[in-house]
Amino acid sequence: MEPRPSLAETQPALTRAGHAWRYALCLAISAAVWQSVAAIEWREQRLLFVAELVLGACAYVLVHFRRRAPVPIALAIAAMSALSGVAAGPATLAAVSVATRRDPRQVITVGAANLAAAQTYTSIARLSDNDPVITTLVNIAVNAGMMGWGLYIGSRREIIWTLRTRAERAEREQELRVSQARTTERARIAREMHDVLAHRITQVSMQAGALAFRDDLDGDRLRDGLAQIQGQANDALHELRDVLGVLREDDPGTPTARPQPTYADIAALVDEARSLGLDVDFADDLDPTTPVPPATGRTVYRIVQEGITNVRKHAPGSAVAIRSSGDPRSGITVTLANPLAERHRPTGAPGAGLGLVGLRERTELRGGRLDQRTEGSAFVLEAWLPWSA
Repeated sequence: MEPRPSLAETQPALTRAGHAWRYALCLAISAAVWQSVAAIEWREQRLLFVAELVLGACAYVLVHFRRRAPVPIALAIAAMSALSGVAAGPATLAAVSVATRRDPRQVITVGAANLAAAQTYTSIARLSDNDPVITTLVNIAVNAGMMGWGLYIGSRREIIWTLRTRAERAEREQELRVSQARTTERARIAREMHDVLAHRITQVSMQAGALAFRDDLDGDRLRDGLAQIQGQANDALHELRDVLGVLREDDPGTPTARPQPTYADIAALVDEARSLGLDVDFADDLDPTTPVPPATGRTVYRIVQEGITNVRKHAPGSAVAIRSSGDPRSGITVTLANPLAERHRPTGAPGAGLGLVGLRERTELRGGRLDQRTEGSAFVLEAWLPWSA
């Protein structure tokens, strides 16, 4: 339940225009009350005529400060209105102002004071056809309507404040959700960029290093090696463009991004690694008639891709064994194992050290787990994912 707002939060600021129309309304009420007795008082009770004007003027000055001490000022003006019809306008304004505060005790106190003042004024004023019963009923109805109108204004102000506060809070929450979604998308793009570029650039670095190491290549074989490097660099550029394609959602042109890799693309990834000289033993024990969900397959693809990249970086020349097994009930388990790099010269390709960190984040986001360990002289990377990640 939302807390009730304070008066400072719901009361509108009083501008010159606000003061003007309120005083104009007060003058209209004063004129309606006093006009029926003003002529008689001028002729027969000149002292009462002057007293009404003086008290009325004091009431108009005093009502200007009603927000500083609402109840005392309203009671003081109500007392003035008992002897002055001119003060009826300011008394109405002060009473309505108190009623907008929606405090039952204050509303009852000020309302009773105004009713008593109205009864007093109608009993001493030289009114024609002054029926006590009718006059009392009219005073009760007028004062009840006056206080009810103030209660309605206060309730309306509170409702407007509540709606405005909720709208502002909803807007802030929407901005927060957009910011969180943007941050999440940036993290996803960063992971994709790492997975894609690390794999391709490692291949380029290895091939370039091999060409630099060999001094017995003829021109044709050197050109073939450079062509392979160029092809890998072009593939890296294409895949980078595909990953960053999500940042061009406002581009009216034709989308250029290719479909994201799936589980079925792992075989092509392994074939490509073999064509570049890596010894890969790939065993796919999944049922080929049951398609792997795209999100799960993409995560498995990235795990295999990162594992191949790490072998090229940290254990060049080693063989890597990849095993994939599972079913819709038990999920998918993928294992990559390769000998440790003690007897092999590491490649010169630099690494950010974030590959396995990104894989672990990606796997956990899909509800799975990632484990890396050493078994004897082999490094093992094992991941499990639920089938419908």
